[in-house]
Amino acid sequence: MTARQFFDWQTLGGAKDVSRLVAALEEREIPWCMIGGLAVNHWALEPMATADVEIVIVSSKVDEACVALKDLGFVETRHDWSINLKGESTVSIQITTDAAYLDFPSRSVPANVHGILMRVASLEDTLSGKLAAYSDEGRRPMKKLKDLLDIGRLLETHPELSDRIPPEVLAKLNP
Repeated sequence: MTARQFFDWQTLGGAKDVSRLVAALEEREIPWCMIGGLAVNHWALEPMATADVEIVIVSSKVDEACVALKDLGFVETRHDWSINLKGESTVSIQITTDAAYLDFPSRSVPANVHGILMRVASLEDTLSGKLAAYSDEGRRPMKKLKDLLDIGRLLETHPELSDRIPPEVLAKLNP
């Protein structure tokens, strides 16, 4: 089973939804990139299963992107911190509107994640996003544990990042 087939199986057709998302953004030349777990999967040694697809789009193009995705059949729900989209699969697409991420697309890199060509946040931005998520006081405890795991996965593959990780987070990774 290929990585794409596994992702598709795990998400009940998520590869199609992600591929449609990527194609829509690329066709319109909308600057964007994956963040969160899919970006970590690109940079870490071993990928982990996830049905969450978190992306950032340059703010001036968010509405254009949402219209294009709704035209493809995605259903949109808006929140203060994100725009969520659902397609035909169990994949949950979240467009972050947090200003801290808005420069990420300018530093993104092309990547093959789960057999799907996409753009992902740079290694440094991926770590920065995970550290910000982990530090969020309002974040659910289980999400914080996943963020800590993702930070550890990045550090395991890229030990040169250790000087970018706060000592209190490093202590939790190396008890």
